[in-house]
Amino acid sequence: MLNNRAREILDYIHHFARDRGFPPTIREIGEAFRISSTNGVRYYLNILEKGGHLKRSGKISRGIVGLGRPPRGAGIPILGRVAAGQPILAQESIEGRLEPGEMFGDPGELFALRVRGDSMIDAGILENDYVVVKQQEYASPGQIVVALVSDEATVKYYQPGRNKVELIAANRNYPAIVVGPGSEFRILGIVKGVVRIVAR
Repeated sequence: MLNNRAREILDYIHHFARDRGFPPTIREIGEAFRISSTNGVRYYLNILEKGGHLKRSGKISRGIVGLGRPPRGAGIPILGRVAAGQPILAQESIEGRLEPGEMFGDPGELFALRVRGDSMIDAGILENDYVVVKQQEYASPGQIVVALVSDEATVKYYQPGRNKVELIAANRNYPAIVVGPGSEFRILGIVKGVVRIVAR
């Protein structure tokens, strides 16, 4: 049975991942709960992991994943902007929400990002479009994904290889982003759709 602090930390992890599209770091959890020691945060994460409430990867800084269904909000949160050129730091401010209805699936599994750049124009994804993303950590070759490279998010075609992953643009003016062994890399989700405002 979870104590109150462990339950609060689990709720925080779920809300953070839902609102921002990626999980918090140990340092961010510590700052949120005023726990000065990283070992103090790890104590609660160990409780949650042993209880089957989350899983962790020690290879990347944002390797904490809450298990089970995250709390739902109204619509899909718009988290900010994501690079469609070279990766940029993902913005974390919520700009609003999209109401998905039945278009994209379970809203509890979705988030949206506003596109910056033109590297995906040949896939029909233009600057200032919103990509609707299903949150998951895996993808099939050739799917369009939102990926986190270190702490930078980008939208690209996903092409895994034996010893590397290539993130391929849909614009011949952009070279592939090559992620080699030892790099911090994570798939945040697969792109399910694009929303475009054509008139105001």
